[in-house]
Amino acid sequence: MAALAEAQVEQKPKSMGARDYDDALEKLHAELVVLQQWVQHQGLKVCILFEGRDGAGKGGTIKALTERVSPRVFRVVALPAPTEREQSQMYIQRYMQHLPAAGEVVIFDRSWYNRAGVERVMGFCTEQQTQDFLNMVPAFEKAVVSSGVILLKYWLEVSPEEQTRRLTDRIEDGRKQWKLTEMDLKSYSRWFDYSRARDDMFKASDSSWAPWFVVPSDCKRRARLNVIQHVLRSIPHEVLPQEKVVLPKRQKRGDYVETDYPFRLIHEVY
Repeated sequence: MAALAEAQVEQKPKSMGARDYDDALEKLHAELVVLQQWVQHQGLKVCILFEGRDGAGKGGTIKALTERVSPRVFRVVALPAPTEREQSQMYIQRYMQHLPAAGEVVIFDRSWYNRAGVERVMGFCTEQQTQDFLNMVPAFEKAVVSSGVILLKYWLEVSPEEQTRRLTDRIEDGRKQWKLTEMDLKSYSRWFDYSRARDDMFKASDSSWAPWFVVPSDCKRRARLNVIQHVLRSIPHEVLPQEKVVLPKRQKRGDYVETDYPFRLIHEVY
C-alpha cells in the first residue's frame, strides 16, 4: 500500500465551501435521477459497496448519494450483527439475499468484507476463516458480475489525524454520540492492525472484474462529490424522453362542507 500512502501525501485535501458543494451536489443529484430512470427502464442490477475505517465518512457519502432518489430503487443495506442462525450459515449467505434484482441499486453500508476487516481485527473470526474468505471472494464476485450485476467497491481512506478529530467530535456533540460505539473505541487503538487487514484485502480482492476504488475522505464534501461522479461515470446511461407534466384541474367543492371535528393540532413552538 505504498502507493496509497504516497497518494495521501500528494493529495492534501483542501476545504470546500458550502455554496460550491451545494451547487455541485444539486447538479449531481439531477443526474442521479436520470440514472435512476435508466436503471429502471433497462432493468439494470447495480451493487455498490462502501468500506473504510471508522469515521471515514461512509454514512454521509451514502446519504448524499441517496437523498434525492427513490428508496425503492436505491436500497441501502446495513446489516446488524449476525443472529445465532446466521452464524451457522455459510458466511456469504446472509448478504446474497440482498443482492439487486432488475431495476435496483443496492448500497451496502459495510458488506461481506466485514470478515476481512472488523471481524478479523477484533477476533470475531479465526485467521483460517479470514483466509478462506479471501480465497473465496474473487470467485464469488466474478459470479455476481457474470450474472449481470454492476459491482462497484469503494474504500474511503481517512488520515489518523482526521479520524481522531471526527471521533472526538462525536464524543462532544450530543447529535452524534449515537454514532460512537464501544466497537469504535476498541477499533481506534488498532490503526495498524486495520492497515494490515486492508492491505491483505486489497491484494486478494482487487480484481479486474471487481476492482477497488480508493476515495481520500479527509474532506467529506469532496469525497461525496467524487464518489457520486464516479458512480455516474461507471454506469453508462441516457436521458429518457419525458412527457410534459401538467397538473390536472382540482375538482369543485360540490356539496362538501368543512367539518367541525376538533382536530388535535400540535403546538406551534417554531
